[in-house]
Amino acid sequence: MIEILSTGAANSVQDLGRFGYLDVGVGRSGAMDGLALELGNILVGNPPQAAGLEITIFPFRMTFAVPTVLSVTGAACPTRLNDRTYPSSWVLQAEAGDTLHLGLPTDGARAYLCFRGGIDVPLVLGSRATDLKSGWGGFEGRGLKRGDRLALHPDQHGLAKTLPAGFGLDTGMLRAPVAAANAGADVTVRVLPSAEYAAFTDSARQDFFGSDWTLSNDANRQGYRLEGPSLALTARLELFSHGIMPGTVQVPPSGQPIIQLAEANTCGGYPKIANIIEVDLWRLAQMPVGATIRFVETTRDQAVLALRAQKRLLADLAETTALVSGRHNPAGRSGEQA
Repeated sequence: MIEILSTGAANSVQDLGRFGYLDVGVGRSGAMDGLALELGNILVGNPPQAAGLEITIFPFRMTFAVPTVLSVTGAACPTRLNDRTYPSSWVLQAEAGDTLHLGLPTDGARAYLCFRGGIDVPLVLGSRATDLKSGWGGFEGRGLKRGDRLALHPDQHGLAKTLPAGFGLDTGMLRAPVAAANAGADVTVRVLPSAEYAAFTDSARQDFFGSDWTLSNDANRQGYRLEGPSLALTARLELFSHGIMPGTVQVPPSGQPIIQLAEANTCGGYPKIANIIEVDLWRLAQMPVGATIRFVETTRDQAVLALRAQKRLLADLAETTALVSGRHNPAGRSGEQA
C-alpha cells in the first residue's frame, strides 16, 4: 500500500494503454511517455503492461505502508527517499514509513514511478489506465488526491528484500535524439505524410517542415496546440469525421497544428497533414510548454525499422537487468551486483 501526501489532479495511474476499442469510441489512454513507463517496469522486474504513476505536477510526495522496490524514470527530477537523493532511472528500496519526494524537473516534463508488482486497480477493458478526459479507469477514474491509498500487487518474484541496494540504467541509447534539421530545435520528431497532405499548399508543406513550432499553453494529455506559421489548404475542404489516433497532426481552420496524444479523440474532421511515428511520441510527452518542435519526414520502412530497433533494445535491457537483479541466476542467488 502507498499513500499520496502531495500531488496534482493531472497525476494519475497509467499503463501502456487500452487497445482494440477505437471502433466503439474508446481511446487508448495510457502513459504519455510509454517508453519511460516500460523502462521503469523493466528496472523493477515487472511485465511491460504493469501500471505505475505518471507524475506531471510537482512537487510530488508519497509514503509507503509496506516495503517495496520502485523505480523513477522519465523526466530528470530531484528524487529523494527520506534524506537520501538518487539520480534518474534508478531502483530504490523503500521500507514501511519511508517518504519519497520528487522535485520540479530539470529536464523533461513527466516522471514515472513503477513499483514491484504494479499498482493494483481494476482492469477496465483490459487496461488499468486512467482516462482523465472521460473519467474512468485507473484509480476511481480520476487524478490523484492527497490521502489516496493505492494497493500494490504482491511481489511475484520474492525479490523485494534481495535486490541490490540500488542500481541504475543508462537509457541514453533509447533516448538518443534523431538528427535535427535545425540545431536550435528543442525536439525533433519523425513524421509520415498523412491523408490530406497533398491538400495543403506548397508553401504550407514547406513551412511545416522548415519551421520551429512552439508548444502553446493549450497542452494536455488529449493533445498539443502548436504556434507558428499558418498552414493553408489549396481549396476549402469539408470532411466527414474519420478515425484519428495518438500522433495524428491535424490542422483546424486557424492553420495552427494540433497533435493528438494519449487521450486523443477517436475521430475528427480536421484535415491531417502528418502522423508522428510511434517511437518518437515519448519526445512530445517530455516537452515543457514553450519548447519548440521540428518535424522531419521519414518513410514507412524507416518507421518500422526504428520500432523494431527500439523493441530489440528494450528486450536486451530486460535481459540485462534480470541478470543484475539475480532473476536469471542459475545458482539461485539474488541481489549480487554485477
